[in-house]
Amino acid sequence: MRTEAPVAVQLSDYTAYPFEIEQVDLRFDLHPDATLVRADLKIRRTGAADAALELDGEALELKSIAIDGAPLPESAYELTESGLTLQDVPNAFTLVTEVEIAPSKNTALSGLYMSGGRFCTQCEAIGFRRITFYPDRPDVMSRFTVRMTADKETYPILLSNGTPGETGDVDDGRHFAVWDDPHKKPAYLFALCAGDYDVYRDQFTTMSGKVIDLAIHVDKGDADRAAWAMDSLKRSMKWDEETYG
Repeated sequence: MRTEAPVAVQLSDYTAYPFEIEQVDLRFDLHPDATLVRADLKIRRTGAADAALELDGEALELKSIAIDGAPLPESAYELTESGLTLQDVPNAFTLVTEVEIAPSKNTALSGLYMSGGRFCTQCEAIGFRRITFYPDRPDVMSRFTVRMTADKETYPILLSNGTPGETGDVDDGRHFAVWDDPHKKPAYLFALCAGDYDVYRDQFTTMSGKVIDLAIHVDKGDADRAAWAMDSLKRSMKWDEETYG
């Protein structure tokens, strides 16, 4: 929990972020005490030629860092308790970082943490910086692809933003799931859950006749309590179609 006093941010002080994060590819190897997070950031300079790349990051143990496949020496970046700064970067490049975090010890409940034996995230307003190094500000928008791996028996359901993709089993009783979100979003909207849930399922038929599968994931034993939420979801989808086409 944060205890420091909030700092006023004035509109007059605003400056645009000097880089565009075109694509974010995240890989999570989920373990309660030591989760590894690999982030591949496709970056393009949009600001001043001498602008440094400044990334937010808190409670992250940096394991490796590379640009376009070439590992960086410690002299190439500045690592502090609040982030990572690289002074001399190309105009277009891919930055790859690997960090270790401890969800079971994250009592701030910001970023990736454990709750009820499950992995959960809370990224609003500035929690994503506790997951990986990233410009954790609402005006930086990007597309996210996520691949997560976890113990299959303990965490049979793996969820994130966007459209579900490939799934499968890997070694040591673990499995994986891929999620792809094609719509640009700020980091505070990122979400990930891994655990054992009951699922309340239904379908919605659009005006064009397309059938959409719907699912609400709830605590074990609470599936029968999700009917109202599902009905509300279907009514809102119907209203959206009728109102906006």
